Amino acid sequence: MNAPKQTANLTHWQERVDLAAAFRWTARLNMHEGVANHFSLSINDDGTRFLMNPNQMHFSRIKASDLIEVDANDPDTLNNPGAPDPTAWGLHGGLHRHCPHARCAMHVHSIHATVLATLADSNLPPIDQNCATFFNRYVIDDHYGGLAFEDEGERCAQLFNDPKKKVMIMGNHGVMVIGDTVAETFNRLYYFERAAETYIRALQTGQPLRVLSDDVAEKTAQELEGYPEQDERHLAELKAILDEEGDKYAS
Repeated sequence: MNAPKQTANLTHWQERVDLAAAFRWTARLNMHEGVANHFSLSINDDGTRFLMNPNQMHFSRIKASDLIEVDANDPDTLNNPGAPDPTAWGLHGGLHRHCPHARCAMHVHSIHATVLATLADSNLPPIDQNCATFFNRYVIDDHYGGLAFEDEGERCAQLFNDPKKKVMIMGNHGVMVIGDTVAETFNRLYYFERAAETYIRALQTGQPLRVLSDDVAEKTAQELEGYPEQDERHLAELKAILDEEGDKYAS
């Protein structure tokens, strides 16, 4: 397998390749929202400069060279060529200004996570191993205030005040997942959607749920947090599949 050739003058090439692969695979999993939704990845020490998808480009077409650089502290960002749409700027700009621990952020309206976000009680009980992964590791936003323009984005960012909690169930909206790397964040996004699907399907049976005890759920979450290299291997395998198919994500 040949390594992808870097496009001239573009920095942070490997990060771009990883992020492009995550976009492509999110589309394959039908976790995208047409030409909406956004992923971002910090590229400086304080996290305020970041890569993200250009305005309203379908996830299935995004290449490494398409990603734009954004400065969360630059008020003229929306006037630049290829600027993100105002909701992407509001949500991700606010997040990268206020949450330096959110190096990577992935926001989607995936089906099952969004169904969970529409329930009056949006908690995810630990009914299986995937659900237990997120035990005490998410925050619920109960105060949706419309499209995530700058004020709404700032409000959402403030909810990530506990570094242990890396998933936001955005009530009436969708889900935001954060992490240190593309691999870690995509892996978390993938398994949260799987967990939400299991829970929603279990509710549909109308049968009583078999809920793990708090102690076992926390033990399981800690064990999975320490599981070696699963996130890196997951993304590496997805990129290998794309490479074998001749996908242009890394161009």
